[in-house]
Amino acid sequence: MNELLSKSWRSLALRGFISLVFGILAAFWPGITLLWLLVMFAAYALIQGLASAVAAFQSRKTYHDWWLMLLWGVVGIGAGVTAFMLPNLTAVVLVLIIGATALASGIVDIAMAIRLRKVIRGEGFLILNGIISIAFGAFVFFFPGAGALALVWMIALYAIVSGLLLLALAWRAKKWDTDYEEWPHGLTHKSL
Repeated sequence: MNELLSKSWRSLALRGFISLVFGILAAFWPGITLLWLLVMFAAYALIQGLASAVAAFQSRKTYHDWWLMLLWGVVGIGAGVTAFMLPNLTAVVLVLIIGATALASGIVDIAMAIRLRKVIRGEGFLILNGIISIAFGAFVFFFPGAGALALVWMIALYAIVSGLLLLALAWRAKKWDTDYEEWPHGLTHKSL
């Protein structure tokens, strides 16, 4: 497990870097950030919906349940059109989805840290990131009407703090990678 985690320090660093850059950009351009979030969601929903609808029509002679894919496509197209036509409603829904993602991510981070606490060092960074994720997600659910623009600031702060914590964890994992190469077979961090 140590070897797996130590070898993944680059992906941890990349996650941290992307999160940090996104947070800084969101802090400097909150209005543009919200607009781009809405545009990306609308475009994604429309493209996914159109692709599903086309696939449903192409497979209607082959599969009896083709209409389910068509229904999925119609829902995607409807979501995309709604995002373009009613951006305020879409912003609140999008922020709630971001909040739900933060809650789920926080729970998983804490569970992983607890499960791996005997195997890794620095699990405190993962626990702290999980706590911050859960707090952010709870804030979004308790105060969804706070305004999407105000929540972009929270998203920016969350992304910056999460990015810094992931970079710190990546730095620790990189050190494990270097240390692991020098370990005799069978030894772990905890046995040294």
